[in-house]
Amino acid sequence: MSEVITSLQNAHIKLAASLKQKKYRDMHQVFIAEGTRLVEEVLKSDWEIKFAIYLDSVKNERILHLVDELKTRNCALYRVNQSIYDKVCETKGSQGILLVVKKHQYNLSDILKRAENPVVVIMDSVQDPGNVGTIIRTADAAGCSGVILTKGSADIFNGKTVRSAMGALFHVPIIEDVETEDLLQFVKKNSIRTYAAALDKTAKTYFSCDFAKPTAMIFGNEGNGVSDTLLIGASEKVFIPMQGDAESLNVATSAAIIIYESLRQRISRNC
Repeated sequence: MSEVITSLQNAHIKLAASLKQKKYRDMHQVFIAEGTRLVEEVLKSDWEIKFAIYLDSVKNERILHLVDELKTRNCALYRVNQSIYDKVCETKGSQGILLVVKKHQYNLSDILKRAENPVVVIMDSVQDPGNVGTIIRTADAAGCSGVILTKGSADIFNGKTVRSAMGALFHVPIIEDVETEDLLQFVKKNSIRTYAAALDKTAKTYFSCDFAKPTAMIFGNEGNGVSDTLLIGASEKVFIPMQGDAESLNVATSAAIIIYESLRQRISRNC
């Protein structure tokens, strides 16, 4: 059964509304997954749902099916009117359903459990939530073993990041706030070769590198690129050749190109 909430002062509504801010997501260790696609992806995963909120005016069959499925899982369901729903949702024209989900914490060792020959995506202080979410989505689509974000990167539980990742957040191990030295020790200990994307005279073209062995690909901050510490610690520096007038590519675009080259090589080796 679902409970009807009619007050903005309700504790569940106040909690959900507060999760637009990182400090409250961190305090309560929960975040919002909003919209039918994300709700479906959460239900496919083992992530813990704390409660669901949905519009009392919803008539969409897809959403009503999700409500029924949540009921079968004994999930706490709260039905609200439009004004209350607008208080907690982040998007205009929202589809009318959202979940408050408990954060799932991973360790660096979880990446190694996914594959004997890991391929890892590293974001070094990538700050735009849309870029972070898009790169996570690409990493998942390409079958990467995990994603690592160094300190200074965007919060993966930011609403824009969650939406940009399009559910990939719930399917690939992601480790946040990793110190640079801990990262370098991890890849060295596990014999993972690191390739740092860089506009550098000593860099190699990305398609001349061997990504078929244990590999980590490093993509840097939108304005400053990969940090000097990681550039020095990387096994190779790589670049994407460009023949037009553009000075650089968006970091999410660069990541997609190189990540899919690693997938192409792995598929070719296994044929």
